Amino acid sequence: MRRASFVRAIGLGLSLGTSIAVPNARAAEAGLSGYQGAWVLSGRDCAEVYSSVGKRASFKKPLDLFAPAFIVTGNRLRTPGASCRIASVKPAGERQLLMLDCANAVAANEVRVFMAVSPNRMLKRYYGDQDPTGVEYQRCSR
Repeated sequence: MRRASFVRAIGLGLSLGTSIAVPNARAAEAGLSGYQGAWVLSGRDCAEVYSSVGKRASFKKPLDLFAPAFIVTGNRLRTPGASCRIASVKPAGERQLLMLDCANAVAANEVRVFMAVSPNRMLKRYYGDQDPTGVEYQRCSR
C-alpha cells in the first residue's frame, strides 16, 4: 500500500515538473524564430565554417574551435566547441536576453547573451547590456 502511494507521488511530481518545464521551453522557442539557422561573423565566408548536409548546415571538419559562428535549431544553440540549451528568452529593451545552459568538453555553466535581429536581416550580439554597438553576424542558412 505504501509503495503504491509512493509511486503515485513520484508520478505526480514528475508530471508537474514536466508541465512546468515544457511551457518554458516553448516560450523560449517562440522568441527564437528570428534566430533559427547558421550564423557567422559578418565579413566571414560561410563556406569556410559550414558544410551543408541536406537542408541543415553543420560545422566543417576538422573543427575550428575559435570560428566566430553558431547554429540555432529549436531551443538549442551550438558553437564549434559547445552545446547549449536556451533556457529562456526575455526582452531587454531593444534586445533580447538569452539564458543558456552550456556544456563543452571540460565544463558546464550558465551563459547570458544579449542579441537582436537587425532590420537588414543580420543579427547583433552584444557583450553586455551596456554595449552600444555589438557585433554583427550574417545568416548562412535557415
